[in-house]
Amino acid sequence: MNMQAMMQQAQKLQRDMLKAKNEVESKTFTSTQSFVTVEMKGNKEVMSVVIDSDKLDKEDIEILQDLICLAVNENIKNIDKEMEAKLGKFGGAAGLF
Repeated sequence: MNMQAMMQQAQKLQRDMLKAKNEVESKTFTSTQSFVTVEMKGNKEVMSVVIDSDKLDKEDIEILQDLICLAVNENIKNIDKEMEAKLGKFGGAAGLF
């Protein structure tokens, strides 16, 4: 294989990886923990936090904080899992992004 063909193959791999990464980042992930729902973009930006206030008492603020953390962390895990699924096929090159 000549150098030009190798460069073309590397550029194609880079384009494919970028496409897969963009697919994950453009998705929206939603997680609900009890009465808290968190919506995030695939780039891990929190878009919204919705609290069902009908189920919330004043003394539940500490629990609410924990539920928000759980929902955000669950979304981060789901985003990472999807990113790995999309970019895992590229092997070690996935670490470039």
